[in-house]
Formats: sequence, structure tokens, C-alpha cells
Amino acid sequence: MTLKFISWNIDSLNAALTSDSNRAIMTRNVLKSIIDIDPMVIAIQETKLPRTGPTKKHLNILEKYFPDYKLAWNVSKEPARKSYAGTMFLYKNHLKPKITYPEIDAPDTMDAEGRILTLEFEEFYITQVYTPNAGAKLVRLAERQLWDKKYAEYLTSLDKEKVVFASGDFNVAHKEIDIAHPDRNRRSAGFTDEERAGFSYLLDQGFTDTFRYVHGEVRDVYSWWNQRAKTSKINNSGWRIDYWLVSDRAADKVIKSEMVDSGERQDHTPLLLEVDFS
Repeated sequence: MTLKFISWNIDSLNAALTSDSNRAIMTRNVLKSIIDIDPMVIAIQETKLPRTGPTKKHLNILEKYFPDYKLAWNVSKEPARKSYAGTMFLYKNHLKPKITYPEIDAPDTMDAEGRILTLEFEEFYITQVYTPNAGAKLVRLAERQLWDKKYAEYLTSLDKEKVVFASGDFNVAHKEIDIAHPDRNRRSAGFTDEERAGFSYLLDQGFTDTFRYVHGEVRDVYSWWNQRAKTSKINNSGWRIDYWLVSDRAADKVIKSEMVDSGERQDHTPLLLEVDFS
């Protein structure tokens, strides 16, 4: 049985669903591409929804796009900023996962920012994360390092119970081949030695980067292009900071791990994972 999963940092679900801007239209076109793939589960990060979750308008639009899916979401709550971060799962109607909203004893307001959401199925977990950015001038780097440690502990706790599929925007380019210009970004958020070491530590706890498992040391394949730089995607000046990870013992179940074409839209592109979980 082949299972298909999608993960995508959408950079504001509200804007994607309700705006008439050119960018919103491009985003909705990507949503249509995801619908065509017909995944079992869709993980969405950076929803930026209000504290009360999706509005009635949001729910009505999502129902039109995804009539065969149920929703679960985690939103930013006090004392964190409003309409900040946030995660959402869409999963096929016939599924009945146990939904949890993990807190990992993270620093600052990170546990209140709706950054982790987990679905538990009979044989495996699917969990997603929107990892905190270290910020301009690395003002949040120390907190980010603690987050990485706490998150690794959380994933390890799941892995002790059953196979884990972990997706999301991890906000780190792990290796030099995961970024177009490593030399000029040594102390940029997402490519510091500290963040890269944190991701290495996570993998060392028993997890496999499925993209590298399938594609080896292939270069020039990225998941994010800076939308503030107009030519970043045209020039493929990107970063690979979004991942599907899997428990090491289930890596051989991975059939496909790749980026979904998002056309001219810059920022993040969705990730597709296919697994044989017979």
C-alpha cells in the first residue's frame, strides 16, 4: 500500500484563501497541484491564523478545495503574538488519528506559537514542525539551540513507541550542498554552525533525511527561495530547509521524496513523500 504525504510552509493560509493578489492566486494554483496528487495527509506550516483558529470563511473555502478531508490545527496563543506561526493537518475523512498538540518545554514563547502538531495512527506517527527562526542578527539563536535539543527529545520519545514521519520547515540548510551560496551565508540564520549541528544531532538520534536517502548528494535542488530577491528562483539561488524525516528502521519503505513544482511562486515549495507501508 503506497501512502502519499505532503508538507508545505504556505506562508499565511489566510492570504492564500482570501486575497486576490497575484501571489495568492499562485498559491491557490499550488493547492490545486496538491489536490491532484491526492495525498492521505497534508501538513501545512506558518498558517498565521487567529487565536480562534480558521474562520467560518476559511472553513468554507477549505471545504470546497478539500471536501474529502478533515482538519486539525494548532495556533499561536498568549503570551505569543497573534496570527503568528501555526500549523494545520488535513487528512482523509475515513481516517481517525489521535491528535496531539505537543509542548516540549521550549524557551521564550515558542511552546505557545502553535509550532508542532502530531497525528497518531495505529502503526506510525506523522508529526510536523515549524521550527523557530534564529532571527535577524541571530537574536534568537540561543533559544533556537535549546529548541533543537528539546525537539530532538520529543521525536525520540515518539520513535520509542512506533515509526515516525516528521515533516516541516526546519529552518536549517543542513549541508553546504543544501544551499546555493554557502560561503556568503556562514552566519546567516538557518546556516550557522550551531543550527547545522542541531540538525545533525537530531538525525543521529535515529532519523533519516528522506530526500538524501533517495537522491544521494544531488545538488541545486532546494525548497525555499527568498521572495524579497526577485530573481532568486529564476537563478535557483535557494535553500533546502524543508524536510521529510523518517525513523531509520523505516527508511527502506520510502519510495519517493521530492519537491512539488510551485511554478513562479517564490518562498517555500511543497514536499511529497511516498512510502510503501504494506
